[in-house]
Amino acid sequence: MSNQINICLACDNNYAKYAGVVIASVLYNAENDDNYNFYMIHNGLNDNWQNEILSLKNIKNCEINFIEVNDNLYSDYKNIQTNKYLSVAACYRLKLPSLLPLINKIIYLDCDVIVNSNIANLYNIEIGHNLIAGIKDICAPFEGYINSGVVIFNLEQMRQENIEEKFLYWTRRNAEIITCGDQEIINETCKGRSLVIDDKTWNVQSSEFSKRSCFTNNPKIIHYIGKYKPWIKYSLCYYKEYFRKYLQLTPWAMNAKELFFNKYIEQPLSILRYPLKKPFFWLSKSFYNALLQNALLLKQGGFDNV
Repeated sequence: MSNQINICLACDNNYAKYAGVVIASVLYNAENDDNYNFYMIHNGLNDNWQNEILSLKNIKNCEINFIEVNDNLYSDYKNIQTNKYLSVAACYRLKLPSLLPLINKIIYLDCDVIVNSNIANLYNIEIGHNLIAGIKDICAPFEGYINSGVVIFNLEQMRQENIEEKFLYWTRRNAEIITCGDQEIINETCKGRSLVIDDKTWNVQSSEFSKRSCFTNNPKIIHYIGKYKPWIKYSLCYYKEYFRKYLQLTPWAMNAKELFFNKYIEQPLSILRYPLKKPFFWLSKSFYNALLQNALLLKQGGFDNV
């Protein structure tokens, strides 16, 4: 019996490539009898990007649907305070119940994640009457607060409870004090109705060396939080090699020269630049904790070749 899995991403032309890498990573780790339906929420994604993303079906046959929205529908979300690297596209997910009226359950993935396991196992987790499910955020301000980069949305339940309108209502009332964008809106509106998944490897939130929500040799999903993205030259993000692995499955794969430079020059130099970006890293407890955790991981057998 086939297993149907619904996945949603949101992007603009600037993030289309990275959304494509996410899709490639999902398909690479899928089982033969899994049927994937991808829903790409966008505003004006050009034909070239759409055709290149559609070519990812060569990895594994799937459905890729492009759903165009008008940013004017998100006018209430445009001016909220949030991180500068987040665009209004991050708020597209707030209207999923109405954008996807025939879908009852879906996993939303940010464009800065990499899937390194069969995500069907996450999709099939029973979430009951909860509105959302996910992994605890690395900076969770209250119990039940999840990271919005990997979220299971119970769209059927959300429609029944008119959650889309409640997102908007909460935003209008709190626009002046919102600091974490869509993630804050989702968690505050769904407070008490979210399922926190115990297995943290389903969303390993990772930035530079010491900032990681989980220390593991086998991350099922990596979420490159913060401004240090793996596609930025000399960035300090951890688990960068996984992004390179799945990028090579796409139409935007690096050639031999670029691959050599990325792996043997750029990545080592990014480590050398660490003290320049964080000159007082040696005063941080999290740095020494990361060193200890890494040593324990190496003792267990090191990292898989990627």
